Amino acid sequence: MEDLYEKYKGLLFRLAYQLTGSAADAEDIVQDVFVKVHDIHPERLAHPKAYLCKMTTNRCLDLLRSARSRRELYIGPWLPEPIPTSDEDPFEAVIHKDLLSYAMLVLLERLSPSERAVFVLREALCFDYADIAGLVGKSETNCRKLISRAREKMGIAQHASVPAEGAREEWVGRFLSALEQGNVPSLLSLLSEDIVLLSDGGGKVLAAVHPIVTRDRVARFLFGLIRQAAQDEVSFQVEVRPLNGQTGFVIRTGEHIDTVGFLHIEHHTIRSVYFIRNPDKLRFIKASDK
Repeated sequence: MEDLYEKYKGLLFRLAYQLTGSAADAEDIVQDVFVKVHDIHPERLAHPKAYLCKMTTNRCLDLLRSARSRRELYIGPWLPEPIPTSDEDPFEAVIHKDLLSYAMLVLLERLSPSERAVFVLREALCFDYADIAGLVGKSETNCRKLISRAREKMGIAQHASVPAEGAREEWVGRFLSALEQGNVPSLLSLLSEDIVLLSDGGGKVLAAVHPIVTRDRVARFLFGLIRQAAQDEVSFQVEVRPLNGQTGFVIRTGEHIDTVGFLHIEHHTIRSVYFIRNPDKLRFIKASDK
């Protein structure tokens, strides 16, 4: 059992995290799966990878179905929980292999639970359709239809590759530098005309309840945050870090983590900005500091 845990815990965590968008839920699901495996006869574990992935997928689907109504009542935009990524421990600090970009995780929220499961298994974890059919209990033909429908909902062409990585350090550095220097023309040159900024406070901290759209409004909002911090004499530090297999940034006030941010780049401009401020979603980032 220890060998199974060490071999598959990283894979199952990546699967559960991308299916639920919650590192806390993914951790609980993986632990629950291995607890239940203790009671399973060894003969049923002849193909452990498929068996464990099926158990994990089923628990994630149950969770997604029950969470849909709760997320509809969520205050403001619901964004996935950020996670630290490194090459040290594929479970406690998830390696970026097989991880979709943060922007892709946001797009996954448009999908039904079945569409999301098939998409993640195929596009992130590269399972073939025969294996996916066995994991989700559907025919291969149905799985192909679900992939096609998921791509349409996410705005991805049917035969286009799915981007696996998000913004690189260069883009994050240019973005933060323009804000730090108060350089309006420089910031505007980085932003797409139809940029969208989403801020997730979950009703627990101050955050924009509605998406902020267009280049001018996003720029005014960002510089407004900096002016407000200066007026309130709030001291903050910004740290660039590897998060979700890409370069993100962490904003601190003293020793407190206030915000985690991500950029999404399209056609050489920033298409989306994501701020995660809900303290419940920053647990894994705080834990990685210890």
